Amino acid sequence: MMSTKIYNFFFLTISLFTTGFFFAQTSVSGKTTDSKTNKDLIGVTIFINDKKTPILNTKTAQFNIVADTIIYKIRFERKNYSAYETNSIEGTLDIKLSQDKESAIAEVVIKNSKQKYKSKKENPAYAIMQEVWKRKRDNGLEKFNSYSYKEYEKIQFDANNIDSAFMNRKVFNKLDFIFEYADSTANGKMALPVFLNESIYENYGVNQPTKKTKKLLIAQKTSGFQDNQVVAITAKNLYRDINIYDNTLNYFDIGFPSPVGTDGFSTYDYNINDTVSISGNRAYKIRYEPRRKDVLAFQGYLYIDTETYAVLSATLKSTSKINVNFINSISTELEYSNPDDETFLPKKVITKIELTPFAKKKNSKSLIAKRSVDYSNYQFNQSLADEVFTRKKEEYDDNFVKKNDEFWATARPDSLSKQEQGVYEMLEKLQETPKFNRIVKIYETVASRYYNITKGIDLGPITSIYGKNEVEGDRIRIGARTYFTQNDAWRLEFYNAYGFKDQQYKYGVEGRYMFNRVNRFMIGGGTKRDITQLGVQLTTEDGILSRSFASSTVFARGENASLSSVIQTSFFTSIEPWKNFQVRVDGTLQSIKSANPEDFNLMYTLNGNLRRTANDSHVTISLIARPGAKFSQTGVDRYEHSTLAPTIVLKYTRGIEGLFNADFNYNKLQFMFYKPMILGSWGKTFLNFEAGKNFDTVPLALQNIIPANQSYGLVPNTFAQLNYYEFVADTYSTLHIEHHFNGKILSFIPLIKKLKLREVAFIRGAYGSLSDASKNINLDNLKYSAPDQQIYYEYGFGIENIGFGNVRIIRVDFNWRGNYLDRPDASKFGIKAGFQFNF
Repeated sequence: MMSTKIYNFFFLTISLFTTGFFFAQTSVSGKTTDSKTNKDLIGVTIFINDKKTPILNTKTAQFNIVADTIIYKIRFERKNYSAYETNSIEGTLDIKLSQDKESAIAEVVIKNSKQKYKSKKENPAYAIMQEVWKRKRDNGLEKFNSYSYKEYEKIQFDANNIDSAFMNRKVFNKLDFIFEYADSTANGKMALPVFLNESIYENYGVNQPTKKTKKLLIAQKTSGFQDNQVVAITAKNLYRDINIYDNTLNYFDIGFPSPVGTDGFSTYDYNINDTVSISGNRAYKIRYEPRRKDVLAFQGYLYIDTETYAVLSATLKSTSKINVNFINSISTELEYSNPDDETFLPKKVITKIELTPFAKKKNSKSLIAKRSVDYSNYQFNQSLADEVFTRKKEEYDDNFVKKNDEFWATARPDSLSKQEQGVYEMLEKLQETPKFNRIVKIYETVASRYYNITKGIDLGPITSIYGKNEVEGDRIRIGARTYFTQNDAWRLEFYNAYGFKDQQYKYGVEGRYMFNRVNRFMIGGGTKRDITQLGVQLTTEDGILSRSFASSTVFARGENASLSSVIQTSFFTSIEPWKNFQVRVDGTLQSIKSANPEDFNLMYTLNGNLRRTANDSHVTISLIARPGAKFSQTGVDRYEHSTLAPTIVLKYTRGIEGLFNADFNYNKLQFMFYKPMILGSWGKTFLNFEAGKNFDTVPLALQNIIPANQSYGLVPNTFAQLNYYEFVADTYSTLHIEHHFNGKILSFIPLIKKLKLREVAFIRGAYGSLSDASKNINLDNLKYSAPDQQIYYEYGFGIENIGFGNVRIIRVDFNWRGNYLDRPDASKFGIKAGFQFNF
């Protein structure tokens, strides 16, 4: 009995001892730092004992290890640092890691003068840049499950190079008080602030499990231009977000090679100038400049951390020979924080752009546009509710972003300078000056194409007043719209037109009303009677007052008699269930007949009867996606910022026979994809692909026409050497590829490069089929065919940027027809010209 008790006691003791051994938790804590700089290190991988699987990857310099076993050895590893191992685990550990000797640069020779090297490998800057490329950082926002931060943006316009002669001009009579706010510049001239916009954003993002982002404008203050959408959008459109580590930097949707890009040595020369202190860190100061001055590139300085090879800051300044329209110079200052070896976070970005309308001389009158952005209050891995990313009604209220002076005093990272404070005061005075308001009105008219005649009523578009075509001869068109504010929830538009040859009046009227600014739920409707050029678009624009091509052709290749007379009534409703994704439903009643029966036949047979007019009733459902697009304003009309956002459209149309005397049942499916793309320093490509199918037999008036352009002007996504209605298709696909080299090739040619011309190359193709039934329904059935034997194609090149000084808005294209050359009236070669208002 006693032996049994002793045995049980002994077993219990052993069990408790072994259980405590296997299930006791051991805890070790400490901190990891750089042995030389004493800077905190994160991203350290920690192993215990002899295990090959790490127990922890640190997110901060402080670490705490909890293990279900006794810890007798700890090993610390980090990229570009020597591994550190210790058996001492008592107390709080202070772990100092040393950088690997093999990755460090043994010696850097610094010379102030510019050095020439036989090869880039002889250049000590090359060794430094190699280390930068090895440790190429990504925006740190991508590595956290969630994040938030504050963004303060300030945009200011200054009139530059003002002198006494300029100030004494008659245009400034009764406005001379503004020069009291001017300030001297480095060249001794005066700069006058004319515009100031401040914005504060709250940014939120989630990377896991589903990626979501939101940029919420919470405050905005503009110097006297709150109701002037044109000025504000012009300011916003000048700037793009850039990442210095990218190979290509986007300015004005033009690609500039980055000095930190992995192919930087193909564009730039680098020289180490000095080592300096940046925010307490030692940094190499590297001077870079382009090998060729007449390319789109920058010059400036890079400040590279001597220990981690992170870009601490950088300056970018354009060369004096920059080939960008309306731009004299660009300069950007970038400042980053680097939380670890793999990521960076923007701290401050300042970009200054000098715009000149005519000449590029240094003393020319110009406009300095300066944008500074401060990023602060970074917070990571905090729980963000789904409601944060939900669009709310109050965000779209006109008064949502209006804040008082007390708010701005605390919200700004730095107080406004005396000059900046003067902008608000000056613009308030100017708003009370009739002469200034007249100047602003002229600018608004030119930019918007509408002229305001009284409160709430605009005349226009002024560019559509005069036109000419074969049917109408000289044509006059007068239109108007309601316009009370930039955020109107409703809009009414109409026009009247008169042709002096056919002596007929035409008209169009359309109204739209938006119920909800959040999901942009909208209804509208209208009616028109007009002469129209059908067959110049495949995926047509919906809406009564969408573009009419009848009055657009003043000069044309050959006579164009293929115009149609259209009477149309439409109603629509649309909604955006998700941001930048629209669902639209259109109901349309229309009657189409030839506007010139003697020369253009639209007659067809139906049930054995010959018909002149195609009566059509159809419903169209459109899905329109614009991922990445940015818009201003919240009313029925929005103004889009310049971006590289694609356009994706899917449309289904159902024709309903018998509805309002409609003649046909039919089903049509259409798809369109459009995307501009920057291809590094080689320029920008525009890609447009369209495809569609008519599943039923319809007459020519309702058929798919491969778009032609018989004018001498430039019309996007049309075929320059086709005649109108030359190709008709039940099923079709088209592809347009156009690449703008931005002068990359012509800049190598002596003399010609001084003209600053730019080259364009393009190719277009179309393929489709037309059924016998669709041919036979038309009276001129033998006249129409599809490009079904082979892909019809055109090719050519263009010269753009033609002009003088900074006004280079003319483009000339040379087009060749690739095949189907044996057709009657085939145009084998043609020249098109037009205006392009871009950078």
